[in-house]
Amino acid sequence: MQIILLEKVQNLGQLGDVVKVKDGYARNFLIPQGKAKRANTANLAEFEARRAELEKLQADALAKAQAAATRMEGLTIQISQKAGVDGRLFGSVTNHDIAEAIVAQGFELDRGAVRMPDGPIKLVGDHSLVVALHHDVTANITVSVLGEH
Repeated sequence: MQIILLEKVQNLGQLGDVVKVKDGYARNFLIPQGKAKRANTANLAEFEARRAELEKLQADALAKAQAAATRMEGLTIQISQKAGVDGRLFGSVTNHDIAEAIVAQGFELDRGAVRMPDGPIKLVGDHSLVVALHHDVTANITVSVLGEH
């Protein structure tokens, strides 16, 4: 299916690109989320009329993310979990727990933005993570997991 991208989509294209994707990806994800529209003549004309507005919205979102990233860069979050004597946690610290701790410090964030390439944290100590605030903007934070007995 040919679609017009209404915003930048990772590994797919930029705003305004006409790309061919699988039908299910377009119907089930891109179109319902407002990230794309079908590429037909009416939608192409509508997109060209709204191009400046969409570019401004995307630039505003990028500027907001960059401002949040400068405030968040180097942030240290402390999370307490029950742990054994050897430093292993009973359970784990997930991206949901980290996102809640960041929101409690006054930032606006959803749990999908916390990137955990090694999976949930299962050991006491300091762990560095990346928070993706926008496609092009990331911030490095430190999560300090404290064990309680």
